[in-house]
Amino acid sequence: MSLNFHAFGRRTLLAFAATAALAGFAGGSAQAQSQAPLRVILPVGAGSGVDVIVRSAQNALSRALGGQAVVIENLPGAGGITGTQALVKAAPDGNTIAVLSNNHAVNPSVFKKLPYDSLSDITPITIVGGSPFVLVVNPHKVAAKNARELQAAMKARPGEFNYASSGNGTIIHLAGELFVSEAGVSARHIPYKGMGPMITDIMAGQVEMGAAAVAAVQGQIKAGTLRPIGVMGKERVNSLPEVSTIAEQGLPNVDIAGWFAAVAPKGLPAAQVKRLHDAFVTAFNDPEVKAGFAKRDDFTILGTPEEAARFLKSEQERYAALVKKANVTLE
Repeated sequence: MSLNFHAFGRRTLLAFAATAALAGFAGGSAQAQSQAPLRVILPVGAGSGVDVIVRSAQNALSRALGGQAVVIENLPGAGGITGTQALVKAAPDGNTIAVLSNNHAVNPSVFKKLPYDSLSDITPITIVGGSPFVLVVNPHKVAAKNARELQAAMKARPGEFNYASSGNGTIIHLAGELFVSEAGVSARHIPYKGMGPMITDIMAGQVEMGAAAVAAVQGQIKAGTLRPIGVMGKERVNSLPEVSTIAEQGLPNVDIAGWFAAVAPKGLPAAQVKRLHDAFVTAFNDPEVKAGFAKRDDFTILGTPEEAARFLKSEQERYAALVKKANVTLE
């Protein structure tokens, strides 16, 4: 039976962390000095959510690997395809990995052809964690204060609402489409080139609403320039405790969040999978790293490689259905 995203919950997996702490330092510093650096490919630009998250754990990951240097390489482009292609071409020697996000599971459905198989050409290590989404509206253009009121307004004015996204075929696009689909309403999709321009235009009233990462709109919500309609996952977030989930408000299938997964090239030996998995568990349970996660409302998952493989397959299938509903196709 495949595990869905929220079946992981917010587990700390302290037992894994204890094991990893012992395993990570077993090689000693002498071995680390003679070992090639761990290359961590990020198929996203510098400063993006995943980039911030991985860099926050860079030093902790190096310590968990017994002092092995960790080099982060940003290879953005083509919705993550450029970086992922570099990963699958790398040698499966345990010295090259990538940290991928939702787009990895979306791309097989939105691109007509990929230069790799998104499931069979990788070795899953762990689903590291996730970032919650919140549906927000412009408070001057939209009177609705919750999901049911927004649903009623959209039904009363069919075709008059627009929802923004950070780009066509992105997870933010599919999050908006999920709400529209589950609410049984219609809305026009307006894609932007990134989260920043999208948020700016919602605040300016050019677009009525959109899904966004909580960390990206915390300030605007607190300032009142954006109004939260509901958190889009199964759990409320610490920074917005008064904002209920959309599922709580009567649309239980609105359950979507950003996630990020550590993967290696196909054929990575089991011993290397374990070494890297244990190191990630230790690094992301580091108190300083966890404090940064809490500040951003991010959360850790850190499940097993087997759970990660099942999760990636189930997410690819789930997004395929959403892409079909949204009629998204990219060249």
